[in-house]
Amino acid sequence: MKQIARNTVCLWYDGSAEEAARFYAATFPDSSVGAVYRAPGDFPSGKQGDVLTVWFTVMGIPCLGLNAGPEFKHNEAFSFQVATADQAETDRYWNAIVGNGGQESACGWCKDRWGLSWQITPRALTEAITDPDPAAAKRAFDAMMTMRKIDIATIETARRG
Repeated sequence: MKQIARNTVCLWYDGSAEEAARFYAATFPDSSVGAVYRAPGDFPSGKQGDVLTVWFTVMGIPCLGLNAGPEFKHNEAFSFQVATADQAETDRYWNAIVGNGGQESACGWCKDRWGLSWQITPRALTEAITDPDPAAAKRAFDAMMTMRKIDIATIETARRG
């Protein structure tokens, strides 16, 4: 039996935990799929032998995918925030999530095909909206508020005024 992390994020899926875990492992660095456990008996949303849990890591964060049925859905109250180094990395993650059945939202947020929220946040954005010059920070913030995927060049232009 694998050593269980003391603190693990448990994510509820409607039968697709393994598919989601494999997508995350293929998309993000320092991510992998660990053990896949099958149900030893029937359960409300599945049968004996169905995948029940999947242990996986997303960018170093230990997670457990639980195939527990349709009762609960992911929402924006929980999200993974991914700090990106540049526009190419921002585009790569955004396009992977949105292009695989996900959907865009505002201000760098998007959802994957399983409804899990992601914040694809360039470090340049964080630096801009925390600029010690309040006017520069506001200009960058106002520019961000008009975006879906963050455009670093536009943020930097707004920051400079």
